Amino acid sequence: MRKGLLLTAASVALVSSLAACDDSSPGGTDSGSHAKPKIGVILPDSKSSARWETADRKYLSEAFKAAGVEFDIQNAQNDKQQFQTIADQMITSGVNVLVIVNLDSGTGKAVLDKAKAQGVATIDYDRLTLGGSAQYYVSFDNTEVGKLQGEGLSKCLSDMKAKKPIVATLNGSPTDNNATLLAAGYNGVLDPKYKSGDYVKGPDQSVPDWDSAEASTIFEQMLTSEPKIGGVLAANDTLGNAAIAILRKQHRNGEVPVTGQDATVQALQNILAGDQCMTVYKAVKKEADATVKLAVSLAKAEKGDTNATVEDPEGKRKVPSVLETPVAIYKDNVKDVVDDGYVTEEQLCPGKYAALCAKAGIK
Repeated sequence: MRKGLLLTAASVALVSSLAACDDSSPGGTDSGSHAKPKIGVILPDSKSSARWETADRKYLSEAFKAAGVEFDIQNAQNDKQQFQTIADQMITSGVNVLVIVNLDSGTGKAVLDKAKAQGVATIDYDRLTLGGSAQYYVSFDNTEVGKLQGEGLSKCLSDMKAKKPIVATLNGSPTDNNATLLAAGYNGVLDPKYKSGDYVKGPDQSVPDWDSAEASTIFEQMLTSEPKIGGVLAANDTLGNAAIAILRKQHRNGEVPVTGQDATVQALQNILAGDQCMTVYKAVKKEADATVKLAVSLAKAEKGDTNATVEDPEGKRKVPSVLETPVAIYKDNVKDVVDDGYVTEEQLCPGKYAALCAKAGIK
């Protein structure tokens, strides 16, 4: 989520229930600044994607421990009030850098502005806060992720020799800027096919909060209104799995290609089983490592290394950024995700999936 791309909501130009879970590590080390680095991280939830707790928390914790700095990671569980409360507590506790994954740009901006007023440096992690004030942004090229999804669906439809398929779209949350960027990517691939008549544009809806239950309801209604849906562009694996569950009830799983992103264990199993067309692997470890490196630099009042700038159209500013590269995953390269250590064979290949893993070269 490395090319110059102009987007409506944000453009990327390559140039260079409560928060019950928390992780912390005592014992900061003296740095070049007067204060010891103490870094707070607020994750958004544990439902929109499994990655936040299974991958991001893990890799951020490992990187902070390796850097020898004090840290506190908490999860707002999609509660805006709790998000603000956690931020207040972290600022009061003396963090000198705050890393956030916003729930929406309004809530994120309020937290970033409060941190800035208190002299706390800030980083937007994975999601850009429009109109915000974070010094850095770390993510993947989300427009490229969307492009890979659009190309992936096209590949799967072509492989199935589909004729003028009706394509349904489950977009991400309308309050998440990443969803806008993803849509710019996949619509850039699919719109010309609609225009040429190769594909037929079917139902197209956004799913509030990336919620699985909402996605199930929405997709079931889509199928009722258009029973001949022949392909599903789902903006992430959670939405994709919701669509697959509905298709399975109608004994159509495997007949209708479905996309995703995040390379969750469930999605990879769906791909091995032939129920999901593809996903997009984002090496969260790289994203986490880059974030921790920047956070430590900020804590020491040093300039961090970036490889891009991202334009915030609402804030009318260019945000120094680190953007990592996403990878399309199909049945023939699921093994790459395991080889990279993102998921283990034990997680991916229990029971009925053992034979499918072996066939895919995962041993």
